Amino acid sequence: MAARSIASLSISFGLVSIPVKLYSATEASQKISFNLLHKGCGSRLKQQMICALEGVPVAREDMVKGYEFAKDQYVEFTPDELKALEEAGSHAADIAEFVPISAVDPVYFDKAYYLAPDKGGAKPYALFAKALRASKRCAIGRWATRGKQYIVMIRPVEDGLVMQQLLYANEVRPISEIDIATTDVKDAELKLAQQLIDQQSSSTWNPREYKDEVGQRIEAAVQQKVEGHQITLAEEPEQGGAQIIDLMEALRASLERKGGAAPSKGTAAKAAAKPARKPAKRAEAAEETAPKRKAARKAK
Repeated sequence: MAARSIASLSISFGLVSIPVKLYSATEASQKISFNLLHKGCGSRLKQQMICALEGVPVAREDMVKGYEFAKDQYVEFTPDELKALEEAGSHAADIAEFVPISAVDPVYFDKAYYLAPDKGGAKPYALFAKALRASKRCAIGRWATRGKQYIVMIRPVEDGLVMQQLLYANEVRPISEIDIATTDVKDAELKLAQQLIDQQSSSTWNPREYKDEVGQRIEAAVQQKVEGHQITLAEEPEQGGAQIIDLMEALRASLERKGGAAPSKGTAAKAAAKPARKPAKRAEAAEETAPKRKAARKAK
């Protein structure tokens, strides 16, 4: 089924304006969800808002929104006050700057949208995409919709453009908040780790090679239930092998499992334990005749 556009807007930078159509790049409908039911009769349950003070249900028309500025203390806002605070929706993504694609950490990535040229926008769209691809840069700008303002990143992908909604700086925790101890890495450990990375490296990534196995199991179980069958519970897989504590041993074992040629300590020990090579026959004969010669000299 052909994708359906969810909005129209224009990409604006300088005096250039490119009309585009917006398409959702992800399928939220593909997620499996369950409803809460009454265990006794199997009917679907409804949610109710209960007043924490009076313990009674509250109708929607009796609800107001409030902001908790201190413990159990709120300031209330009317719908009109909240509406006045919203950002006016715009039909344009205003480009503020162009940066290298690698300059934007993927931790800031939020929702993604595909962009396609709208009526009269085919030529400037193609030019913009080709220019971004050639410069290896992306466009950073602002886009307002549904009362909110977003940072967006427009980047080239294959033959088109993707508009990536970004998180604000205060929405991403800095890694400096995480306690990461400084640890020295030995050259031998680094070399083995790099060999393991080289063995498992690919020039491209194919997302179709990765399947949602949990989702597939749930879908199969749902189908079994629909058909009136009991679900067959799979046994938990056994934990394979003893835990390897030594980092070098773990790296060597990983390389050997992947078909690498890294020598293990066991192999080295066996090589050291092998007996020395037997002396040549000429050397053995010399050792045997040496005592006989000494005896002949004494007899003279």
